[in-house]
Amino acid sequence: MTKSATHPVDRGLPAGRLTLLGLQHMSIMYAGSVAVPLIVGGALKLDTATIALLVNADLLVAGIATLVQAIGIGRILGIRLPVVAGATFSVVNPMIMIAAQYGLTAVYGAMLASGVFGILIARPFAKMIRFFPPLVSGTLLLVIGVSLVGPGAGMIAGHDTESPDYAKPSNILLALGVIAVVVLFTRVLRGFANQIGPLMALALGFVVAIPMGLTHFDGIASASWFGLATPFHFGAPTFPVAAVLSMCVVMLVTLTESTADMVAVGEITGRRPSDADLARGLATDGLSAVLGGFMNSFPDTVFAQNVGLVQMTGVRSRWVAAVTGGLLVVMGLIPKVGAFVAAIPEPVIGAVAVVMFAMVAAVGVQNLKKVEFSGNHNTFVVAVALGVGLLPAFALDHLGNSIFFKHFPAWLQTICGSPITVTAIVVFGLNLLFNHLGKRADPDLLKAP
Repeated sequence: MTKSATHPVDRGLPAGRLTLLGLQHMSIMYAGSVAVPLIVGGALKLDTATIALLVNADLLVAGIATLVQAIGIGRILGIRLPVVAGATFSVVNPMIMIAAQYGLTAVYGAMLASGVFGILIARPFAKMIRFFPPLVSGTLLLVIGVSLVGPGAGMIAGHDTESPDYAKPSNILLALGVIAVVVLFTRVLRGFANQIGPLMALALGFVVAIPMGLTHFDGIASASWFGLATPFHFGAPTFPVAAVLSMCVVMLVTLTESTADMVAVGEITGRRPSDADLARGLATDGLSAVLGGFMNSFPDTVFAQNVGLVQMTGVRSRWVAAVTGGLLVVMGLIPKVGAFVAAIPEPVIGAVAVVMFAMVAAVGVQNLKKVEFSGNHNTFVVAVALGVGLLPAFALDHLGNSIFFKHFPAWLQTICGSPITVTAIVVFGLNLLFNHLGKRADPDLLKAP
């Protein structure tokens, strides 16, 4: 490649192709993104209209964050890679607990404070990239992918194991059929058709689901053409210390997860993020929390399923992600458009999402292939991190929520309620213990992934 050649990440694509590829990214992440406001709104017993406003605000902020990540703002914000931002699940339990104790004004006040905190620590956090070698990033990505298969299964089989419709055979067969179509398209199609194979599988699954009675178009007719909550819809923000500390912990978790995903996208696209690149990307996570605090939304993180889509399709242009961001902004401002996408049945989206989640795990395995496992304790590090990290993923209540730490203090549940967080803490600590402290580390282990 000559110096004047444009890197594939910066290369533009024809408008039609960009639109379809951007739509594909949006279709993959939509259900995961709107799940957060739906779960929080339901748990807090908010009325339907208020939950709809939360969904609109969530999509709008996710779109803005995605646009900033893809396009960038000077030397301040945006990693300028094909990443898609969406509401982080790590915020769900803390938001519910803070709202129950202090009210929603405290939730959004704490979110504002955590966003400022995230922006301030983005650069020093990014300088820790040398402590995220393939041993750490590979293990973390493996757990991210594996642990997210659980929510994907919930989309297919149902979210309540006690429901009479749970694991309905027709839903499972539909999902397996969609996965089979993804496999077939990936094997048979070539060129651009191959790149939009997941989108075509979604469309085909949507058509098949209509006579099955799984699609509901009532929401499209009832949705308004314009809808956006005013800033501080629930009142002026308040800042209880305990609430602010809890949300700052959530921000640290978000930055850790985003770091692993951004490093993975850098590996996939052939543009490894520098400290400065990573700092801009992490600062955008902080920005999303600030915007979320103002707009009654949620903090965003880089979505793993979209990382898997980049790996699967091989499309590396960041302008595809920019189109996705634009589409999300439109959906946030025009609920009728969002209602149409919401009509795609969960088993159809879940089927494609499961493949994308597994692709993230596969990227983790690829990273681990770069690790030297002979004559050291790296195998032990991976084993302990996997074993301990996945514990919360396999101790769930009937609604799919982790209950492994349910009798521990609320602050510890905030930190350890997610297998991703637990794995990050364990693998990061074990890598320091065995490869950095008390001896001279292998130079290969110190290289940024």
